[in-house]
Amino acid sequence: MTTKLKLQRVIAFTLLISSSVTAQVSNLTKTSPKVTGPYLGQTPPHLIPKPFAPGIVDTDKYLESEVLFLPDMSALSFTRYGEQADSTFYLMQYQNNQWYHKQIPAEEVKTYSEQFSPSVEKLKSIPVFKNIPVVGYTTSSDGTHYFYVLDLKDGSGHMSYSRRINGHYEPPIKMSSAINQGKYIAHPFIAPDESYLMWDAEVEGANTPDIFISFKQKDGSWGEAINMGDTINTPLYEQRPKVTPDGKYLFYWKGDVKTSADGSRYVIGGPHWVDAKIIDTLRPKT
Repeated sequence: MTTKLKLQRVIAFTLLISSSVTAQVSNLTKTSPKVTGPYLGQTPPHLIPKPFAPGIVDTDKYLESEVLFLPDMSALSFTRYGEQADSTFYLMQYQNNQWYHKQIPAEEVKTYSEQFSPSVEKLKSIPVFKNIPVVGYTTSSDGTHYFYVLDLKDGSGHMSYSRRINGHYEPPIKMSSAINQGKYIAHPFIAPDESYLMWDAEVEGANTPDIFISFKQKDGSWGEAINMGDTINTPLYEQRPKVTPDGKYLFYWKGDVKTSADGSRYVIGGPHWVDAKIIDTLRPKT
């Protein structure tokens, strides 16, 4: 597998956003047809995942990234990639029970996207992270950062965390083998109260990533990684788990790598969602 394809596998979306984004004047336009109600008016899923907003966000023609929400759920964003990897950043705002597209000038995309997902550069502005090759991170409500480093050449890497103590961040601590097992360990999501941690990785014998979860134990340690089950994990690529800010739904990205007639390879896929109660079904009883 080439380095380029590994890049697509693990961090394709965030690294492509700034390369060739198309956008128009910055204003609000109504969606067509009219879209009303929370979550783009979609019928909520139960414990069986399904694509999010078919025809609005998820399409068969393009590659769509993960869906991100603002903390107050007043807006969502995603990125759509064309056949040549050109990308368009979409921002949709929810006002008066209706969704609107906010079209963003190309030079302002980074500023807007930072509202949904702060950049790694922001983390590296903190002295203890300055010389660490962080690829991505997630933050709990009390400010603890969980982050990962990754070597795309061989899939090696690990997850670490750093707590904020008396206003300062401690030197990062590498997480145990309960979390750091397999290859391409990436895309963590920490529960606001740090009661669980989700991420994706390839385990031994697998060649596509699955989503895993670990629950924090009473003694503060992390329980063994739990595969989130075949309702979520399939032979395809499952990555980037995130629970919505209101705690109701688990969103993640699902896709595959295909081969064209000319031998070139490309990625297809889009965002999926499922009731966040699926997390409780995996929580150990003792």
